[in-house]
Amino acid sequence: MPAALSAAWSLLAGAFLAALLLRDWARGSRGVSVSDLFQDLIRYGKTKRGRAPRLLQVPKRWFTHFYVVSVLWNGILLIWLSRAVFFRGSFPSWIQQVHQALGRDSQSEDADSEHFSALLVLLLLWLHSCRRLAECLWTSVFSNGVIHIVQYCFGLAYYVAVGSTVLCQVPTNFTNGKQLPVQISWYHFIGVVMYIWASLHQHKCLVILANLRKTKSGQVVSLSHSVPSGHWFERVSCPHYFAELLIYVSMAITFGFHNVTWWCVVMYVLFNQALAAVLCHEFYQENFSSYPKHRKALIPFVF
Repeated sequence: MPAALSAAWSLLAGAFLAALLLRDWARGSRGVSVSDLFQDLIRYGKTKRGRAPRLLQVPKRWFTHFYVVSVLWNGILLIWLSRAVFFRGSFPSWIQQVHQALGRDSQSEDADSEHFSALLVLLLLWLHSCRRLAECLWTSVFSNGVIHIVQYCFGLAYYVAVGSTVLCQVPTNFTNGKQLPVQISWYHFIGVVMYIWASLHQHKCLVILANLRKTKSGQVVSLSHSVPSGHWFERVSCPHYFAELLIYVSMAITFGFHNVTWWCVVMYVLFNQALAAVLCHEFYQENFSSYPKHRKALIPFVF
C-alpha cells in the first residue's frame, strides 16, 4: 500500500486527536490569541454560538458544496476505474505518475480483485455523496451558523483526496484478468449490507434533526436549536456522526479488511467525528439543563 498516503491520513488523524484532547485549551480567554484561533478552527455551527464573531467565516449551509465537489470528482474517478475494470483500459498518464510518486506498483498479482474492491468502494463513496447532497438540498434545515474559511477549504479538499485515495489502492495496469464474477468475495457482501444499514440509519437521524424545525406539513418554522430524541438519539448526541463512521468501516470491510491505508482513513474519520460530536454534546449539556445524562457523545455506551 502507498506508504505516503497512509502516513498522510495518519497525520491527519493525529491532528484531530490532538484537537480533541486540547479542545478546552484556554477556553473562555479574553482577547485575540492563538487559543482563540484554535477554537475558531475546530468549532462550527451551533458550537460557535456565544463567541465573538471572527473574520473569514462562511455560512454553514455551504457544506452542500462539499458534496457537489464529491459527486463530480468521484464520479469522474468512478468512470475511469470502471473503464479499467470492464474494458481493461489504462488510467490517464497523470494518474499513473501520481501512483508512481506514491510508491504504487503498476502491476500486482491480485490486480483484478483489488480493482473490483476499489470500484465497489468508490461506487459506495459516490452514492454516499449523492445521498448527502440530496439531503442538504431537500431534507436538512440549516441555521444561520458559520464555518471558518479554512474548514471550508479543507472540506472541499477532503472529498477530492478521499476518492483519489481509493483510486491509488489499485495497480494502474492489468491485462490477463479473471472474469468479473470470480472477483466477488464474501466480504463485499458484508461491506455493502453494512453500508446500506448505516446509511439508512444516518438518513433517519438527519430527518429527525430536520423535523425539529418543521411542522408536520414540512414547513420550516424555526432555525433555533432544540434537543433531538428518538431512534439512535436515545443513546448518543450525534448518531449521524456515528453512522458516518460505520459507513467508512463498511468500506474498509469491502476492501477485504486488510487495506492499511483505508484503515488510516477510518481512524481520521473517527477522530474528526469524535471532535465534532464532543463539541455538540457539550453544547447540549451547557444549554439544556434537562439534557439526558445517560447519552454519550458518539459511540453508544462507550464515548
